[in-house]
Amino acid sequence: MVNKFLRILHTEIRGLHQAAYLLAGFAFLSQVLALIRDRLLAAAFGAGSTLDVYYAAFRIPDFIFITVGSMVSISVLIPFLMDKIKAGQEDGKKFISNIFSFFFLLIVVSAIIGFFLTPFLSRLLFPGFTADKMNQVISLTRILLLSPIFLGLSNIFGTLTQAYRRFFLYALSPILYNLGIIAGVLFLYPMFGLTGLAYGVIIGAAMHFAIQIPFVVESKLFPQLQFKFDFKEIRRVLFISIPRTFTLGSDSISIIFLLSFASFMTAGSIAVFNFSYNLQSVPLSIIGVSYSLAAFPALIKYFSSGEKDKFAEQAIASAQHIIFWSVPVVVLFVVLRAQIVRTILGSGQFNWSDTRLTAAALACFAISLVFQNLTMLFVRAYYAVGKTKKPFIAKFINATTTVLFGYLFMLAFLRYPAFKNLLEYLFKVQGIPGSIILTLPLGWSIGEVINSVGLWFVFEKDFKGFSRPVFRTLAQVLASSLIMGYVAYICLNIFDDLLNINTTIGVFMQGFLSGIIGIGFGILVLMVFRNQELSDIWQSFKGKVWKQPTVVPDPHVI
Repeated sequence: MVNKFLRILHTEIRGLHQAAYLLAGFAFLSQVLALIRDRLLAAAFGAGSTLDVYYAAFRIPDFIFITVGSMVSISVLIPFLMDKIKAGQEDGKKFISNIFSFFFLLIVVSAIIGFFLTPFLSRLLFPGFTADKMNQVISLTRILLLSPIFLGLSNIFGTLTQAYRRFFLYALSPILYNLGIIAGVLFLYPMFGLTGLAYGVIIGAAMHFAIQIPFVVESKLFPQLQFKFDFKEIRRVLFISIPRTFTLGSDSISIIFLLSFASFMTAGSIAVFNFSYNLQSVPLSIIGVSYSLAAFPALIKYFSSGEKDKFAEQAIASAQHIIFWSVPVVVLFVVLRAQIVRTILGSGQFNWSDTRLTAAALACFAISLVFQNLTMLFVRAYYAVGKTKKPFIAKFINATTTVLFGYLFMLAFLRYPAFKNLLEYLFKVQGIPGSIILTLPLGWSIGEVINSVGLWFVFEKDFKGFSRPVFRTLAQVLASSLIMGYVAYICLNIFDDLLNINTTIGVFMQGFLSGIIGIGFGILVLMVFRNQELSDIWQSFKGKVWKQPTVVPDPHVI
């Protein structure tokens, strides 16, 4: 049994849909665990000061991971590694050892510097916190500084598992990470208090890294720590990785600023922001990350071999399927937001006011979900052709506009009662303290939409003919999704009278049944349109996705 499980972990996955569905399946499992984690946190603390401290403590470690740990991300290293391994196994190992050693020392030094600067940086980032909350943030942050070290090393090893298409291993890592955090909530918090939650994060990060070690050893590419560096090779990586690091990490940088604004708001605002952000991240991980990640090796192969038509076809197919899944999710998230939040988080200290605020914030985030998913594809497509400037500029504008709109909306909320009343009316949070937090996810979504539309326009100019088939899919899916949403909304009112919605199971069944009936009508509309993506998905599952024809490189092409 153990040997069989290990063989599954080391299985090579080749087809686009097979890889995408596998990654999506594991992403779904990881997100389920993340939702369990959030439910446990919500039940124990509610949307209050304790969770504000907990989430704030992640900001400095996250920043170190973004700027240093993710500098050697998969999208950066895979093209280099593919070239090196083609030249010979020994060249590949030397490259990995050189990169591993340099960035390991860099991230350790960064964490040490961060340890000593934590008091100053925390006060700078969260000026709205009281002295007691600030002391707690400083203490937790210093423990959490171990996490970017483990996650940074895991990033490097993840390059190997991805290059060899061991998607099982790569997809299993975040599951172990969330299990570590859950263990911290259930077992370590009762013993150590808030520091126990931090210990759980460190355990999860260590498992995220450790699960990939056996395959790296087996591949004979396990790096050797060295202190003599090939700086020419490192400069080549840095030249490409620095703009990519900012591009891929700009969202996290934006969140740092938005949470800084939230520190001045009502206690629990940071918790509401994080809960709603985590909920919208579920479809983001399952759809956007899975498809863009699964398509990336094929996009590299087609472009490098001069098959630009196949490159365009791959990008179009990925965009169509991203839209096919994303648009219905957006509509369901908006219509069923209260049922989703109440079912997942509504227990213990998480009260009805917390539910309504988080549901409204979720709806604000959901507005941009389609655009966020497409942005991931555009960025990775440009990386596949070796172009980093355009994604860099787009994400720089995105980070700037996200923070700017969040700030402007916050000022408008405070200064103009008409804007405040309109926002509270649209999202049904009239009279609930702390509704100003909605200005931040709304600003986020506006920035994301602007960024994605701009990238789409540029992508169409570079790869003419991309938009027409994608727009056709968008029109069909949007029409079916609006009908789906309308039917689901009608069903909500019907089940409101038939079910006891004062219980968790009643709220869940109200949302579940309404959603299922709505989805059924949406599928019927797509069948009338003879939607190609619906047909593709049906054929994939009918024939079992692991038996579909391959669309990525042959086994000998890594």
